[in-house]
Amino acid sequence: MPHLHIEYSPGLEQRVDVREVCRAAYQVMAESDLFPLAGIRVRAFAADHCIVADDHPDNDFLAMTLSVGSGRAEHDLKAAGEQLFAAVQSALATPLSTPHFALSLEIREIDAALSWKDTPIHTRLSKQ
Repeated sequence: MPHLHIEYSPGLEQRVDVREVCRAAYQVMAESDLFPLAGIRVRAFAADHCIVADDHPDNDFLAMTLSVGSGRAEHDLKAAGEQLFAAVQSALATPLSTPHFALSLEIREIDAALSWKDTPIHTRLSKQ
């Protein structure tokens, strides 16, 4: 782990390249010593149905949740979150320059006792 889940309003795809947003987030995570490359996942999904704030037709959002395994220092997670948020802010400069956009990031720590994994990717990458 880390797994970054990105949810966004479907209208956002008309204003930005969501794959580029994912790539910007991935780059920060991959360059960090805090996260193992084999554990990184970046997934983005449009919300099929959503109402944003006052339901203005120009409103859009992008909400990120970063799930990480336990054991990292809070100050390290905070620094990584700030870097991740800044990279995505840069990728979303156009919608952020309008009064109709909301961007958020939350980091959640996963309890290892309540998380099951079977990931041969880790084995493959550890051999490189």
